[in-house]
Amino acid sequence: MDDHKDFRILVIDDEAFMLKLIGKALHRLGYSQVFTCSGGQSGLDFIKSAPSPPQLVLLDLNMPQMDGIEFIRHLADANFTGSIILISGEDERTLQSVEKLLTSSRITVLGYLVKPVKPAALKLLIERWRPFVSARQQSSIKTYSVESVSRAIHNAELVNYYQPKVQVASGEIVGVETLVRWQHPADGLIYPDRFVPLAENNNLIDELSYAIIRQALGDLGGWQLAGLSLPVSINLSMENLKNLDFADAVFELIAQAGQSAEDITLEVTESRLVQSIKVALDILTRFKLKRVNLSIDDFGTGHSSLSQLRDFPFDELKVDRGFVHGAWANKKLHAIYSASLGLARQLEMTIVAEGVEDLDDWNLLRQSGCDQAQGYFIARPMPAQDVPAWVADWEIRRRELVAQASE
Repeated sequence: MDDHKDFRILVIDDEAFMLKLIGKALHRLGYSQVFTCSGGQSGLDFIKSAPSPPQLVLLDLNMPQMDGIEFIRHLADANFTGSIILISGEDERTLQSVEKLLTSSRITVLGYLVKPVKPAALKLLIERWRPFVSARQQSSIKTYSVESVSRAIHNAELVNYYQPKVQVASGEIVGVETLVRWQHPADGLIYPDRFVPLAENNNLIDELSYAIIRQALGDLGGWQLAGLSLPVSINLSMENLKNLDFADAVFELIAQAGQSAEDITLEVTESRLVQSIKVALDILTRFKLKRVNLSIDDFGTGHSSLSQLRDFPFDELKVDRGFVHGAWANKKLHAIYSASLGLARQLEMTIVAEGVEDLDDWNLLRQSGCDQAQGYFIARPMPAQDVPAWVADWEIRRRELVAQASE
């Protein structure tokens, strides 16, 4: 952040004392181009008239005449490309809601500070600032054709990466989630958001899913030969659940690989499950009858979670990372996480917390009695050949975590 000490900061607050206080704090931190306005309208006028607009706005929410919410609306309409730090005496839930509003308005929010502002906290938030990336720059990211995705499937360019899942109480490994990548011959490793939607929208998703499943079953067999028991979870697309032949094709792949259906978990993102409910219910229930495990993924992000838990025979509930990471310090997230945990227990489902990124997240899961965990704190996704070495390393770390928990 030291390279950006000369960037432009605008402070908007209706209290002259606060403007002076924050201005002095910013100057002490080394920022020389600091401007102040005593209200929302004067702030908008400044932004419109300035030769160079501010790159960061520190905004009070509760102001007379034009409050912070109205200011944000006008800022979004003006296609503001800077970042915002919220400064307010409002409660945490209100500030979190405003953060969501800013995000939905495509304005970068660095966080919020409560009054009185502490210089150390202000410094930490400003250090999150990064230069704006324009739509033109974003559009320069290479796109791919349907034909190239089809070739990738048939040329075996799709590769599976695996992210482990572990028991929280013991740290023991309970399986891995399959995450597909495209090993492009010229462009390197490509993530699924760049090609899976193309497959979904162009009748290629079944072929892609078969390739992923076939490879996962082969890797499962390889680990078994090495003495590792690592059941695999595989993500399904809603498009897979529109084809009544899909289940039979998967059963055939499992049989050809000589694997047990009980070592396979199929994950369905619940936010998309509401489409074609009759066919989806047919397919998922057949999987259940064949002892394939079923998981509802990203729980809490959809619109009809409870009805889906009622209608579909899920064994496992995966709480979305957005409700897990940082929940130990956020009352709202903690309440949602705890409610999901209680629901899973009452329905006798295994609960998996996604997005476990640090020791604080892990300790929350341990203290609350969550069943399983997944996230960067445990391991990042890795190629199949790296899994055995990770297993050995994790055993050492697992013992350390168990020892710490017993102290």
